[in-house]
Amino acid sequence: MGNIAISNRVRYDEIEDVPDELLEIKDAKELYKVFPNPTLMYLKGVKKEPLFVTVLLHGNEDTGLFAIQKILKKYQNKRLPRSLIVFFGNIEAAKYGMRHLDNQPDYNRVWEGGELSNTPEGVMMQEILHKVVSKKPFASVDIHNNTGKNPFYACINKLEKEFIYLASLFSKTIVFFESPKGVQSLAMAKYCPAVTIECGKPKQEASYQAAAEYIDTLLHLSAFPDTLRHIEYNIFHTVARVEIPKEFSFSYSNKDADIFLLEQLEEKNFTLLPKDTLCALIKPGSNARFYAFDDEHNDRFDEFFYTKENALYLKKELMPSMITLDEKVIEQDCLCYLMEELKVEV
Repeated sequence: MGNIAISNRVRYDEIEDVPDELLEIKDAKELYKVFPNPTLMYLKGVKKEPLFVTVLLHGNEDTGLFAIQKILKKYQNKRLPRSLIVFFGNIEAAKYGMRHLDNQPDYNRVWEGGELSNTPEGVMMQEILHKVVSKKPFASVDIHNNTGKNPFYACINKLEKEFIYLASLFSKTIVFFESPKGVQSLAMAKYCPAVTIECGKPKQEASYQAAAEYIDTLLHLSAFPDTLRHIEYNIFHTVARVEIPKEFSFSYSNKDADIFLLEQLEEKNFTLLPKDTLCALIKPGSNARFYAFDDEHNDRFDEFFYTKENALYLKKELMPSMITLDEKVIEQDCLCYLMEELKVEV
């Protein structure tokens, strides 16, 4: 294992073999014992152009790690059908079961094109991106979990047939988004078909298995089809990222908070909500509200929500995704996304 250390970026390691200990890990919190730093692993396969996979960009999302573990076990004594490059991301946060530590930026907001790309973590990602791109990747997959109840779905950043096909192999439910910037899939989309797969909640064997089967399918894929004529998919476009302004307190349990959130809405992810759906209760006398940022970071709250008699309602028919009950994640990231169905012809 060769260590690399440069003062203006996070230290990471590069390896060209599979440590035996990696195949025995039972909990992502133990990965630091195998990889003390973020690690880029290169493995040669029959097809030269590699599949690039990122795991644990969020330290509390373990599906990617155990999906890769399943793949490595399957091909332990035989050659991979395609070369594979795996980046094991925020190992330090994984040690504590956190999305990211309080002194760290989000590892999926620091890639090329993001506002945080000039951080030490972002400099590391830029170097990793250049090394991966130099290998002429066949495709890129970023593996994630949700903290809320969501079906398996895939996200893309370009409405091109290769991207749609890549996503459809994981789920016929596809989300197209262009914001937030600085995510892995947006950075890689400039160089090859790229996708983010959202694999439900962490610590679920069904999630590990689904992600592993998907990676195995891509390792065997020789080329992308010329047409999507016989491919089933539904594409939804993210129109707003819903955040809670820092100046307002919020809670699912404390009714004295500025914004009292409703637990039952978690059950409505990927469900079309009608106009006038109750979204939250507002503390009497408070001017609390949400932000609803579009791709250009314009606040479109007045287009999507309205307040009436100490309550906040949906102003138009929309579909939420990633509503979570995890208040720490809401604080670090967002409450949810709002989507509309998109008709695409490619």
